Amino acid sequence: MPAHLLQEEMSGSYTTTTTITAPSSRMLPNGGGKLEKTLLHLEEEIRPEMKDDIYDPSYKDKEGPRPKTVYVWRNIILMFMLHLGAVYGVTLLPTCKFYTWLWVLFYYVVSALGITAGAHRLWSHRTYKARLPLRVFLIIANTMAFQNDVFEWARDHRVHHKFSETDADPHNSRRGFFFSHVGWLLVRKHPAVKEKGALLDLSDLKAEKLVMFQRRYYKPSILFMCFIFPTFVPWYFWGETYLHSLFVATLMRYALVLNATWLVNSAAHLYGYRPYDKNIGPRENLLVSLGAVGEGFHNYHHSFPYDYSTSEYRWHVNFTTFFIDCMAALGLAYDRKKVSKATILAKIKRTGDGSYKSG
Repeated sequence: MPAHLLQEEMSGSYTTTTTITAPSSRMLPNGGGKLEKTLLHLEEEIRPEMKDDIYDPSYKDKEGPRPKTVYVWRNIILMFMLHLGAVYGVTLLPTCKFYTWLWVLFYYVVSALGITAGAHRLWSHRTYKARLPLRVFLIIANTMAFQNDVFEWARDHRVHHKFSETDADPHNSRRGFFFSHVGWLLVRKHPAVKEKGALLDLSDLKAEKLVMFQRRYYKPSILFMCFIFPTFVPWYFWGETYLHSLFVATLMRYALVLNATWLVNSAAHLYGYRPYDKNIGPRENLLVSLGAVGEGFHNYHHSFPYDYSTSEYRWHVNFTTFFIDCMAALGLAYDRKKVSKATILAKIKRTGDGSYKSG
């Protein structure tokens, strides 16, 4: 590959950042007209192991009546009970001990990183590589979050990207805010989701022993890491009441992490600007980024799913990127994929909605 298309920036001997750079229009027979195809080819070379998260605009929903909605009453009841418990937990907040507040914050951030830095950026998109200690930490953090095991999460997320906002998208935002937020978990999947999900290449996930170990022992693991452990610690170590430990540190915290993640699927697909690609639904939503530790720059992310930062601005309202960069400084993360400014500007000029502001 020509050096001007792919450059590697070395920051010491322990970490590599791979930058995707737009080719000069002088290289192309029709100027910038073939830039899209050239960049798609480049994506495949920069990440030869990952192609199934690239949007497929050729897919169209099948015509005809929609399949009957089948409610999953177990999930409906459990979600109702969880949120009822979380609301009660909010009423207990003023009487919590200070260390319980810190414990909730700590558990929130760590479990969120298990989704954002783990299931999402590492395992779903392969935007960077992680050494074993970091992978172990992320699989534990992901188990703390209890949002399905990494294998299932990554599979559904790849389908979401490839067939975004169609019937094959598990949380299709065209079915409304409630469905894309939580409703998709309360009903059976659309047949198109299962059909397209079965066609994805998931060999990278199946080959990773840590991912498959988590999947094998997921139920007892989440019972302990999401419910028993966060309840036990405040009660045992600083004498918090059992009610506060259960309803604040466990149920309220768990509901908050869930809803912060769900807002990426709902609010970040419905509210905000589309500076990179006005032809797709995902938006830039700063408030979502605040709650989801950096995942709200969604128009950018769907435009460049192979960028480890999921944002043009790296650490700006993006704690997950800061975390990954810290891990890279420690030698635990490497080969971080990053899109160059030239590629970003080319995309903005071609498909942006005009709302882009540099810096």
